Amino acid sequence: MKSYQALRTPVQKGRAGWNAILDDLPPPRHLEGNETADFVVVGAGFAGLAAARRLMQLAPGARVAILEAGRVAEGAAGRNSGFMIDLPHNLPGSEEMAARGERELISLNRQAQDFAEAAVEEYGIDPNFFDRAGKIDGAGNSSGHAANKRERAHLDSIGEPSEMLDAKQMTEVTGSEYYRSGLYTPGTVMLQPAGFIRGIAAGLVRAGVRVFEESPATGFTRQGDGWTVSTPKAAVQAGKVILAVNGHLESFGVARGRLMHLFLFGAMTPELSPDQLRQAKGQDRWGITPADHMGATVRRINQGQGGNRILIRATAALRSGMVPRMSDLARAAQGMQTRFDARFPSLAGMSFEHVWAGHACLSRNGVAVMREIDDGVFSACVQNGLGAARGTLTGIGAAELACREDSAITRRFTAEDEPARLPPQPVREIGMNAVLRWREWMARKA
Repeated sequence: MKSYQALRTPVQKGRAGWNAILDDLPPPRHLEGNETADFVVVGAGFAGLAAARRLMQLAPGARVAILEAGRVAEGAAGRNSGFMIDLPHNLPGSEEMAARGERELISLNRQAQDFAEAAVEEYGIDPNFFDRAGKIDGAGNSSGHAANKRERAHLDSIGEPSEMLDAKQMTEVTGSEYYRSGLYTPGTVMLQPAGFIRGIAAGLVRAGVRVFEESPATGFTRQGDGWTVSTPKAAVQAGKVILAVNGHLESFGVARGRLMHLFLFGAMTPELSPDQLRQAKGQDRWGITPADHMGATVRRINQGQGGNRILIRATAALRSGMVPRMSDLARAAQGMQTRFDARFPSLAGMSFEHVWAGHACLSRNGVAVMREIDDGVFSACVQNGLGAARGTLTGIGAAELACREDSAITRRFTAEDEPARLPPQPVREIGMNAVLRWREWMARKA
């Protein structure tokens, strides 16, 4: 009898700020008695919810159940910085192959955005939670400025629109004199990730999907032609299982020793007072990703997304045990305070209301794990730090594989290699964290 047992279930550190600034969630529905379903989806993040929605499209009337270890939008999706990006971060291979592969990825990422936007319209989600506003790559120093110029030239070469912003224009947008330049690209969707995830989950429930919260999957076992997925209190019997658990795929024994478990840290201010708003200046809603990827991500939001606040995300830690340390959170909070104060000296010293850790999973060779990993078991995992777009794509793809549907998404991801093996412990953790610290120091002014 084939069986997969979870070594651990998700552990969250710090309240997810995006979720905390919204209205309270309704009481959770727990899995307290045995159930049956045609499909069980494990995980209610970007991938899991996309998978459930695609299943409802491909198999109308199918019985779909979702098991979520915690509360909806309190997990990794609600700890995301909220950029659903169309342009890929890294390019594969030679120039010719890179351009071809890049155009394919851009097309797929935009397909994910369109899929998400259709769900927003179908489920009546607040449009403030899904804003096609674009983003800016911000440069605080000469190396970042040079990176922006190189990226602008590259985008020109593949026919993608962008606009260079000088220091004065960056101040007009952000209210901050910190940035030397910015590169605006119009294709990114700015999410209120917790509001978006909550809205998708609520829409699926109305459509007949059963969503069980605080019901972690502790394992699944082959039973005849299907699988029994166990939780601490009960189980669901189903014909097919979709694992949308990102890095916790390794908890179930899949891709063991091949996945890098990074914790990325975010912080959010209290709601700004009228006087603080005057000091902050700038526009009331924008998003900046760093020209140097190890720099600080910064967002300004307004009342439509949960209040007039500033969010900053910086620093990372590799924790192969999938649990961040409180010392990681304390170090990150200090680093984010320093970066916040540098960008907003008129607000320097303002204490953050929420500080949190979010689990991201990467493979050494940048591949996802979106395929059938056992008979009737499908994975939508390993998002490589691009949870909103990549999670949506792998969720769609896993649902299509489960329904034996061929598509550009399934062809793209099933053609990828296995995740590359990582160095053994303790070399992996010590070495990677040393590299992260060095790169963060080098990007401290980016």
